[in-house]
Amino acid sequence: MIIRVAILSLPIRRSFDYLPIQESQKEENYPAGIRVKVPFGRQQRVGIVIEVLQSSSIPEDKLKPILNILDSKPLLPPILHKLMLYSANYYHHHIGEVYESALPVLLRRGKAATEEMINLYCATTTGDSDKNQLELKRAPRQKLLLDILQQHPDGMSSESIRDVFSNWNSPMAGLIKRGLVIKRSEAIECSSIKEQSETYSNILKEQPLTLNSEQQRAVDLSHHLPLLLQGVTGSGKTEVYLQIIQRVLESGKQALLLVPEISLTPQTVQRFRDRFNIYIVLLHSKVSDSERLNGWLQARNGEAGIVIGTRSAIFTPLKYPGVIIIDEEHDGSFKQQSGFRYSARDIAVLRGREEKIPVILGSATPSFESLYNVTTKKYLQLPLTMRAGGAKPPQLSLIDVRSRKMRNMLSSPLLEKIHEHLSNNGQVLLFLNRRGYAPVLLCHHCGWSAVCERCDINYTYHQQRKKLICHHCGSERPKPQQCPECGSSGVKTIGAGTEQIEEALQNNFSETSIARIDRDTTSKKGALDRKLEQIHSGDNQILLGTQMLAKGHHFPNVTLVAILDADGGLFGSDFRSSEQMGQLITQVSGRAGREKRHGEVVIQTHNPDHPLLITLLKAGYPAFAEVAMNERKLAQLPPYSRLALIRADAIDPQITIKFLSEVSVIALQLTTTDNTIEILGPVPSPMEKRAGRYRAQLLFQSTQRKALHTLLETLTIKVDKLKSARKVRWSLDVDPMDML
Repeated sequence: MIIRVAILSLPIRRSFDYLPIQESQKEENYPAGIRVKVPFGRQQRVGIVIEVLQSSSIPEDKLKPILNILDSKPLLPPILHKLMLYSANYYHHHIGEVYESALPVLLRRGKAATEEMINLYCATTTGDSDKNQLELKRAPRQKLLLDILQQHPDGMSSESIRDVFSNWNSPMAGLIKRGLVIKRSEAIECSSIKEQSETYSNILKEQPLTLNSEQQRAVDLSHHLPLLLQGVTGSGKTEVYLQIIQRVLESGKQALLLVPEISLTPQTVQRFRDRFNIYIVLLHSKVSDSERLNGWLQARNGEAGIVIGTRSAIFTPLKYPGVIIIDEEHDGSFKQQSGFRYSARDIAVLRGREEKIPVILGSATPSFESLYNVTTKKYLQLPLTMRAGGAKPPQLSLIDVRSRKMRNMLSSPLLEKIHEHLSNNGQVLLFLNRRGYAPVLLCHHCGWSAVCERCDINYTYHQQRKKLICHHCGSERPKPQQCPECGSSGVKTIGAGTEQIEEALQNNFSETSIARIDRDTTSKKGALDRKLEQIHSGDNQILLGTQMLAKGHHFPNVTLVAILDADGGLFGSDFRSSEQMGQLITQVSGRAGREKRHGEVVIQTHNPDHPLLITLLKAGYPAFAEVAMNERKLAQLPPYSRLALIRADAIDPQITIKFLSEVSVIALQLTTTDNTIEILGPVPSPMEKRAGRYRAQLLFQSTQRKALHTLLETLTIKVDKLKSARKVRWSLDVDPMDML
């Protein structure tokens, strides 16, 4: 008997054969999907049993026995194990790394599949004394935190506290020192969702909102195909999700909600906690390893009624699966960009089909792939055309900035609009998807510019840090006081980022409070939460930010949204640029006029006559998507064809091109009788040099998915055997989202 094992955390495209443990020779002891510890070279590694064979191509006397069996039963149910195998096959990736994406870190390291002890914080009775109440008046954050803890007599985990109270560690330490809070460690015990739904007379903490007719239809609709819920911004998609999930919970089943990382804010999570009287777990990158393992196990054991997570949460096992919801399904973050390059959205659709549960894809700006799947009858579509609460759609207009004097990307008409809305006590949101002070530092005397030598691309100047920073590899250097080439002092910045816009706004509106939200201002833990709280409380009248500010937030007092530069997406080198531009403009515009106050959106552009831009403004996203998709169809680009991209990088550009040229020759030999596959390249990547390595790519395009995957299956095996493959780092990206 031979045990075939996929080693975890090992970037090798093959599995390995082992002998069974001497004391455990029965085949039933090695079901597919259990973890085992095996010898690997001089190390011991954790692997997943893939299958049991009767023989191996390697002589049995050269095989090593398994060291230890870590699980008595598979970690994943059979349907998810099957999904792992399908994903490895579709994306032509090694099953070991596929499984690694599905497991919490502690399970990958060989920890037992049992819940870890976690810290619980509990308020003591001494907090009610008059003396302590008086002392806490001088420590308002401690008092606020104590009030929250007193509402949870069984205690709160650090994760639960973090969801509702940012930067809680310092006030918690003060409360513990005063003896008002104690910390204890224990394993959380929780009944299954079936028992919870039977135990609670009402699983709701608060009553749901009244739905309009379109929302009610979405909740009532019974469907077996994936449902594309296309709702205009502010149409109340989240309330639809909440009421669909309510019905799932009442039937004793679980709900899985995937959201983009950028949208997973405490406000989003709190809305679910405020609504439901059941156990909710979060699975995302900021959760500790022990909390992630506990949440994963609680989902698998049926204890967590709702699982909210980012991309990798799609592999979370559910004992009683009821529904999968993908919010903002168009968001590019659902496609993994390194290692196992999977699409969580596409895997969700497949998982829903296998588990026979509904899958709901929500977006105000659906991806062209999803819209195409509607036309081919693979998805159902349900529009939500009415804004919730009777809010009216914002008024959109263009500002033609050609030949117009600009001050730090702020035109005179825009400044007048800002003054007007501020005087009417409205908040103003300005959007620019470029952080830093300026994207270029240039000498006006000799033409020198500050370029990152590792990436051959301009440094971005960050004035607050007085540094030049490469946004691609992260390298930094001080800003030179004079030109390093000619010694001139005429070194100037070109272009503007959010730092510079903030400075200009402060000069123009000195009496107005401004909040800048980008990666630089929110890098510290809890910083984003604090800024959002200030915005909602009205402390800031002008909001300035990148896409961190543009997506998924509800700002009821924002009456003016200004997009400072809409031109980048019109002429991008990636064929998806126009789609992403339309989505971003629509999403940003949706922040205006979300309740009773009328909203206005102004867009600055050098191309006011561009047909796509005009269509978007006058007819909306659906008409824009139709026009743009017709252009894709003429060019036979996705979703009307399938793509696969082989990327390679090395320290020498010739090595990269040589490797991909050999791959191209093999591919051409494999497709001599198939004219449905087009091979393009190899060519240097649009950004050829990054972090000191030279990058190139080879593109495969076909209107026949089966033919393309047949080629890739054979090609990857042959490429692995190339000597030149050892000199490069290469990867295969099926259905790539990023061509750069």
